[in-house]
Amino acid sequence: MNHKKLPRLIALAIVVGVIVGWASHNYAVDESTAKEIASYYGLISEVFLRLIKMIIGPLVFATLVCGIASMGQSSAVSSIGFRAMAWFVTASFVSLLVGLMLVNLFQPGAGLNMDLHQSASAPVAVNAGSFNLASFITHVFPRSFVEAMANNEILQIVVFSIFFGSALCVMKGKGTSVIFYALEELSKIMFKITDYVMMFAPLGVFAAIASAITVSGLGLLVDYGWLILQFYLGLGILWMILFGVGFLFLGRSIFTLGKLIREPLMLAFSTSSSETAFPKTMEALEKFGANKRASSFILPLGYSFNLDGSMMYQAFAVIFIAQAFNVELSFTQQLLMLLTLMLTSKGVAGVARASVVVVAATLPMFNLPESGILLVLAIDQFFDMGRAATNVVGNSIATAVIAKTSERDGVLDAGYSGKIEPKATESASA
Repeated sequence: MNHKKLPRLIALAIVVGVIVGWASHNYAVDESTAKEIASYYGLISEVFLRLIKMIIGPLVFATLVCGIASMGQSSAVSSIGFRAMAWFVTASFVSLLVGLMLVNLFQPGAGLNMDLHQSASAPVAVNAGSFNLASFITHVFPRSFVEAMANNEILQIVVFSIFFGSALCVMKGKGTSVIFYALEELSKIMFKITDYVMMFAPLGVFAAIASAITVSGLGLLVDYGWLILQFYLGLGILWMILFGVGFLFLGRSIFTLGKLIREPLMLAFSTSSSETAFPKTMEALEKFGANKRASSFILPLGYSFNLDGSMMYQAFAVIFIAQAFNVELSFTQQLLMLLTLMLTSKGVAGVARASVVVVAATLPMFNLPESGILLVLAIDQFFDMGRAATNVVGNSIATAVIAKTSERDGVLDAGYSGKIEPKATESASA
C-alpha cells in the first residue's frame, strides 16, 4: 500500500465507521442487541490490535538494545537518559498544569450537584485497589523476560533491554558483534512486518469506530459535547505548546516532523491506543533524520514515562469530579494533587485503562468518592482517542529534540557507524 494514501484511507475509515456505527445503533432494538452488533465489529478491531501488539515487544527490544550498544560509551547513555527524563518530568508538569487551569476556568462539573452520600454506595467499574507504590516498583522489574514479552510489558522490556544493551556494549567481541548484527536485522524484519500489518489499518480503524458508536450512539457526543469540546481545546493548547518548544530547538523542521507523524497520529486517535503507532512513529523519526541510536533509546522510555495526553486528562477528570460533587479544593490541595498525579502516573505502563485507574486511585486521597469515575467512564472512549494521539505527539517531539540536540552537542558521534567491532587478538595488537 502506498504510504501517502494510508492517512487518507484511515480518515475515510473513520467517517465510514461513524456512519455505519450510527446506522447500527439505530437499527438495534435494545442495548443488548447493540452490544452484540458491536461485538462483531470489535472482533475485527481486536484482531488488528493483536497484530500490532505482536510487533511491539521484539521491536522495542531490538531497537533499544542496538541503540544503547551503538552509543558505545556509558556517558552518552546517561547523558541522553538525563535529558530525556528532564524533558518528561517538565512536559508532565506542563500537561497537568494546562488541564488544571482549563478545568478551573470552564467549571464543566459545576451545576451537576451530585449527591456525595448517595454515590458512596454506587458500584465502581474500575479496580484501583492494587494500584500503589509497592506494586508499581515491583511491576517495573520483570520476573521473566519471556513473561514481559508475552504480556507486552513495555516498561519491563525497557529495563531488561537497558541491562542487555549495556552488557553488549561492554563485552565487545566476535560473538557480541554477531548478536548486534542479528538484532539490527531483527528490527528491519519487524519494520517490514509492520508494513504488512498496516495494510489492514483502515479496516481495523473502521471497526473500532463503528463498535464504539454502535453502543454509545451519537447522542452521547451531544450530551457530553461541551465537556469533550473543553478537553480537546486543552489538548489543542498543549499541542501548540509542544510544537512551540519544538520550534525553539528544531526551527522550521518541526513542521516537517508534524507531516511525518500524521500516519501514526491518526492510527493512535482512531484506535485509542498509542501502542499501535509505535512502529510507524519510529519510522517517521528515522525519515525525519533523528539519530537512530538515540531515538531507539528515547522513544521506548517515552512510552513509559512521557504520557502528556494522559496527564492532562487526569487533572481534568479529578477536578471535574470534585466540581460535580460540590467539593471545594484549595489551591494548595490542587497543587498537591498535581504533584501526586505526576508521580503516580509514571506507573501506568502496562495497566489496563491506565489513566482511569490513576484517577480512581487518586480520588480517595482528596476525600472524593471513587464512584465519581462513573461520570467520565461513559465517554472515556472519546477521551482516550485524544489522549493516545497527544501521547504520540509528545513522544515524537521529545525524541526528535533530544536526539538532534544530543548529536549537535557532541554527546553522540554523528560519524559513528553503530557497529560493534570485535576485540583485536593478541597477535594483531602486537
